[in-house]
Amino acid sequence: MTGKMSIIVVEADRDRAMQIVDGLQQAGEFDIQVISERTRLAREIMAREPDIVLIDIANPSRDTLEELAIASGPMERPVAMFVDRSEAGLSDAAIEAGVSAYVVDGLQPARVKPVLDAAIARFRMFQRMRAELAETKRALEERKLIDRAKGMIMKARGVEEEEAYAILRKAAMDQGKRVADVASALVTAAGLLS
Repeated sequence: MTGKMSIIVVEADRDRAMQIVDGLQQAGEFDIQVISERTRLAREIMAREPDIVLIDIANPSRDTLEELAIASGPMERPVAMFVDRSEAGLSDAAIEAGVSAYVVDGLQPARVKPVLDAAIARFRMFQRMRAELAETKRALEERKLIDRAKGMIMKARGVEEEEAYAILRKAAMDQGKRVADVASALVTAAGLLS
């Protein structure tokens, strides 16, 4: 996030929205925009592409929480949610919906900056974890393809596993491709032929 951090404040009550904006301005220099209408929240947020979304809601229900959280794009940016009170299970629902910070007992100006910092840090941590998980899944799928291709080569040529892998690796080098790509092509071709 370079330059001024852009923040969208989602608050229907104008007076509360101004208190939040004042608290943010005391905490630092931000590009702040207020959205008071929640019906087109997802569209508004997509159009404005903020760095972070701050949602203030007095008395949330589970459905409202999830709707607001999902509309604010929690997989694309940090979302901090301030609520005046919370029933059992609502904080879990908010976190499961992707909210980076869920603060009960309303928004207090002195807590805004630390909560935003925590939301950003938590969002980045989950972003890294998602990327690592995706990479691990991709590597596992590639490993499965390579193993299937090796098995096919072993069966077709009557060779051991090491030699089958050497054949795959040589084919990949000759074609200037990755072993996983050659294995995928072999498995696909064999599927078409059977």
